[in-house]
Amino acid sequence: MALSPCFFSSQICVSSKVDRLKMLSSISSPKRIGRSRTFAPKEILSELFGQGTIGKEVKQCVAWTFLGGSRTIRRPNHGKITNPGRKSLAVNAAWLPSSEMVADMAFTIGTVAVLPFYTCMVVAPRAEMTKKLVASSIPYMVLGTLYTYLLYLSWTPDTLRVLFASKYWLPELPGIVKMFSSEMTLVSAWIHLLTVDLFAARQVYHDGLLNDVETRHSITLCLLCCPFGMLVHLITKRLSRSRRNRNTVTK
Repeated sequence: MALSPCFFSSQICVSSKVDRLKMLSSISSPKRIGRSRTFAPKEILSELFGQGTIGKEVKQCVAWTFLGGSRTIRRPNHGKITNPGRKSLAVNAAWLPSSEMVADMAFTIGTVAVLPFYTCMVVAPRAEMTKKLVASSIPYMVLGTLYTYLLYLSWTPDTLRVLFASKYWLPELPGIVKMFSSEMTLVSAWIHLLTVDLFAARQVYHDGLLNDVETRHSITLCLLCCPFGMLVHLITKRLSRSRRNRNTVTK
C-alpha cells in the first residue's frame, strides 16, 4: 500500500512524457486541420510550455532524447531581415532638391554662364576665338531650356488669372507683383533678362565690327542694363560717323 502513490506518480509521469513525445512528433510532420491551417512549431511550443508568445530576443527550441527527456534550448535571436527597399526609397526622396535649391542653382548657373561671353567681347573683341564664341547659338539654347524648365515649375492654375486680372485681359501691376512674389517665378524672369541682354550685346558686338565702332562700353552696359547699353551704342555709332565725315571733309 505504501508503494501505490509512487506507482501512480510514476505512471502519470510516463504518460505525460508520452503525450509530450506525441506532440513533438507533430512538429516534424504537421497535420492539416480544416481547410489549410497547420500546427506551427511556435503554436505547439506555446501550448506545451504555457507561453502566449515566444520572446523576440530569445528563441526557444525543444530537444528530446530518451536518456535526458525533453529540455528547452534558448538561442539568441539576431533579428528579422527587413526589406531594404523602403529605407532606400526614403533616402532617395531625401536626396531630391527642394524648390529653393533649384531656384538658387538656376540663378547661379545662369549668371555664371553668360560671363565668359561678355568677357571675350570686352577684352578681345576682334579675336577669332571671340567671333566664333559669339556666333554660337549654344548659350541661347541652354538658357532657353533652363527658362522653360523654371517656367514649368513656377506655373500654377491661377497664373493666367493673376496675370490678366482685368476685364480687358491686360496685365495689371497688382497681379504682376503677386506673381513675382514667388521665388521660382523671379528666377525665371532673371534667366529671361540674361538671355535678352546677351542677345542684345551680341547684336551690338556684330554691329560694332561691321561699322568699325567701339562697343566695349556699350556691351558692358548691356550686361547691367540692356536698353541703356543699346542707347549708348546708337549714340556712339552716330558720333563715330560724324567724326569720320569731318575727317573726310578736312582731307
